[in-house]
Amino acid sequence: MFLNALLIALLSSQCVWARKSEPSLSEGDAGLFRGSDKYDFAVEVPAAQMECFWHFAHQSGSFYLTYMVQWVTGMANNQRLFVTVNSPQGLLMASKNEAFGRLNFQTEVTGFYRICLGNHNNQFGGIRVFLSFGVIYEGSEESERDVEEGEKVLNSTLTGIEESVQKLQNQIFHMWHHYNFARMRKGKDHYLLLSNLNYVNWWSATQSLVILLSGYLQLLVLKRLFHTDHRRPRC
Repeated sequence: MFLNALLIALLSSQCVWARKSEPSLSEGDAGLFRGSDKYDFAVEVPAAQMECFWHFAHQSGSFYLTYMVQWVTGMANNQRLFVTVNSPQGLLMASKNEAFGRLNFQTEVTGFYRICLGNHNNQFGGIRVFLSFGVIYEGSEESERDVEEGEKVLNSTLTGIEESVQKLQNQIFHMWHHYNFARMRKGKDHYLLLSNLNYVNWWSATQSLVILLSGYLQLLVLKRLFHTDHRRPRC
């Protein structure tokens, strides 16, 4: 009796271990909905740090991730972003090290997939990233339509961001141009004031020397006018 119970327990445990990580569609009582989830948001990654997110996905799904670096802050000068996606078991599914990119792969197991954004290229400045990711499952036309609409919105948003960034860069260039001219004019005025100061100082010193020399000469002339021989007293 004890041996039969032990054998039944072993068989049931083996059945549990061999079970798929995701129940089939007929198992409605499992509480799992075979749909697609998508997210669109922006996040800031500090200097020399990493931000990670976990996204739940079922088996046999198409995982997608689109990202774009919008701008950099601080002393950052590199817009490249190191993006990795790992499976629930920790396996690397996709990676990219660019300022803009798209990652796609098929989900093989059910679980939480980890998305990590690494700002390792900038040690003294953060970056702002726009993310759009989700999972598409086969036979879900509505999800595919939503994803296509989301991609269109994302593309239009990215286009608007690029145009705004281009306009901002042009305005910054013009501001920097005027600022450089203002600095040059300020430097010119500074050196002109120094030159005038030196001119006034030298001219004042020269005039003072001329005045002293002319007074000394006048004194000599006056002494010559009243000069007599030694037999007569001087006035």
